[in-house]
Amino acid sequence: MAIGVFDSGIGGLTVFKEIRRLLPRANIVYLGDTARVPYGIRSPETVRRYASESAGFLTARGIHMMVVACNTSSAVAMDDLESKFDIPVIGVIYPGAKTAVETTKRGRVGVLGTPATISSGAYPKAIRQIDSGVSVAGMACPLFVPLVEEGWIDNEVARLTAREYLMALYKQDQDVDTIVLGCTHYPLLKPLLQKVASGVFEHPVTFVDSALETAREVKEMVAEKNVPVEEGGKVNYYVTDFTDRFCKVGSMFLGSNIERAELVSLPTWKD
Repeated sequence: MAIGVFDSGIGGLTVFKEIRRLLPRANIVYLGDTARVPYGIRSPETVRRYASESAGFLTARGIHMMVVACNTSSAVAMDDLESKFDIPVIGVIYPGAKTAVETTKRGRVGVLGTPATISSGAYPKAIRQIDSGVSVAGMACPLFVPLVEEGWIDNEVARLTAREYLMALYKQDQDVDTIVLGCTHYPLLKPLLQKVASGVFEHPVTFVDSALETAREVKEMVAEKNVPVEEGGKVNYYVTDFTDRFCKVGSMFLGSNIERAELVSLPTWKD
């Protein structure tokens, strides 16, 4: 009995970390599709296929709840996954969108994400379903993921890159007062983004961590649906390539050592 978490690679560990903090006794199976990362530059059809294969791998290991810890997969594959798998499925779009609507005072929300997440329009759709009066401005930030994975989260290159993206968002809507971190890598950049934003926007800006909000949603659903996940707190890590890199970079994400990840091949998904 476990919670299954999958991502295109390492970024989903920010979601995993928050779930682990909120549900320390839950068994968790984490899958990073590191052989095919990033999903953010793939077509929607390809992302749906990859997501189904990752989900199939996890359900074969007896999970009782699935967390799609990937904004790109959550943006384009949630309906597909919910129809194919008979367990609760939680993505990272809705929890972040809900908190953004609850947080904004001006009714102006910005979203930072991968090109695929931004082009999908998933965040504006989710936000407007919650409150149609909230305006949404999106900014694709393709350089953030490689910066984070290099550990460049507070140097001059990262600061200049963050300023370029936030200035571009500011030019779209100067009244944005809440910004969703629409990629699971981005929480590691949150302290830097907060500092840079204070020099770009003329008013305070609140950043919404979609990883944290997703973990809160998981905890609520576990309680509401009485999902049997409270056991021994066992964790298994699986990756489709680069186990050493996953352990090294993943340890940075978690702030604790990942000693071992198992290399696996995903089953080919057939509808």
